[in-house]
Amino acid sequence: MNTREYEWADVTVIIGGRDITGVRGIKYMEKIEREAVYAKGRKPKSIQSGNISYEGEITVLQTELDALSEAGGGTILSLNVDCEFNYGNPSAGDELKTDRMEGIRFTQSEKELKQGDKFMEVTIPFVAIDLINNV
Repeated sequence: MNTREYEWADVTVIIGGRDITGVRGIKYMEKIEREAVYAKGRKPKSIQSGNISYEGEITVLQTELDALSEAGGGTILSLNVDCEFNYGNPSAGDELKTDRMEGIRFTQSEKELKQGDKFMEVTIPFVAIDLINNV
């Protein structure tokens, strides 16, 4: 049994077929609506499920944001891309694990830089159509 944990150096992010080398952070999730159903009494009788949604954010350096914006004709908000998150280093003997998000649409483009910053780091939130774990 391999108990090795993945580390940041083992992560590769591919957006629209392009290796994003200026990635600084990733976060993505699958969510489902849940609601308790009440009837007679004070306690729920069941929990019902609703829609499933996929969202997340990617944190990149400003140069990566610029490259994505250029690919989108001047804005990332017009992009519709797929993304792969690869975990592991096959050259070190790791089994490569891949999560794939399909139909990513970025929801916001914001830049911020403060006195003393040595570089610009940008967090870009997104929504997606699907998440396929362990492709």
